[in-house]
Amino acid sequence: MLNYRVVIIAMPTPEESRGKVVRFGAFEVDLISGEMRKNGTRIRLQEQPFRVLAMLLERPGEMVAREDLRSKLWPSDTFVDFDHGLNTAVNKLRESLGDAAANPRFVQTVARRGYRFIAPVQMNGSLPAPTVMDMPVHVPATLQGSAGVSAITPGVPIPPQAVPSSPAIEIHPQLEIPVPHRGVTRGLFILIQIMYLIFYLAALFRWSEVHRIADSFLPGWGATGIVSAVLVTAGIGIPLRCYLISGAAFDYLRLGEKFHRLYPVILLIDELWAIAPFLLAAKIGFGAAFAATAGLLYLPFSERSLIRMAYASSQRPVAGSQ
Repeated sequence: MLNYRVVIIAMPTPEESRGKVVRFGAFEVDLISGEMRKNGTRIRLQEQPFRVLAMLLERPGEMVAREDLRSKLWPSDTFVDFDHGLNTAVNKLRESLGDAAANPRFVQTVARRGYRFIAPVQMNGSLPAPTVMDMPVHVPATLQGSAGVSAITPGVPIPPQAVPSSPAIEIHPQLEIPVPHRGVTRGLFILIQIMYLIFYLAALFRWSEVHRIADSFLPGWGATGIVSAVLVTAGIGIPLRCYLISGAAFDYLRLGEKFHRLYPVILLIDELWAIAPFLLAAKIGFGAAFAATAGLLYLPFSERSLIRMAYASSQRPVAGSQ
């Protein structure tokens, strides 16, 4: 008689073989292998930004404190600028996700406290984690009679009087002001650039008139110097303004970083053109020319503020504010 021994080998499930996979939007993150993909294409992400993402994905919808992130990223005996390092890691993570601090789709800043992952998350093919909108809502007894309901079912309209109004105002992580709509800030920035383009083109089309006005109070080389400055700065300003207009119009996510590098040149050109109204003082009067110059002197700082409001994640990090 022959004896047979049957050996059963347990095969790993597909989920176990893939590791712990998290999906959100067009992204797929393998927390075991440390890989992130977008629509199947692998995206390079450094170790520290990935560890930040992993901690946020482990607690979707919850605030993760900055202290918890710091203790996870660096041992207690490490001597580094924790705030700067954490801000840099979060900025790189947002850049990889195409996210923005001023208008977040994935990583939301809780001012001076931590961060929260706000997008729906799917774990290993399971259904997306429930969000606040998916959870049952309890109606206080004092409101049941007036509202005519005793419970609120997801998907069923809620009577306005059954929900207390407590709007959450998101605070800008750097400027500590309510976050404005990015379309408004980008639109205002584009209008300023168009205004400067009109200045440049008007001066170039009527440069002989500019020379005549300048020669009336600075004859000789003074007038020639003014006209030369107008021609040079207008020649530089036209392509510069076209670049800024196209960047804001197409919402180039790194426009904040590029503007920061170009800002010394922009500030110099704008301050020089701020005195242009005095060329028209004979027609508009000294008071009007002075008021216009005062406004133009402030304009480059307004441009910088608008860029910071619209592209906060691409600015240099400020300790404790990102």
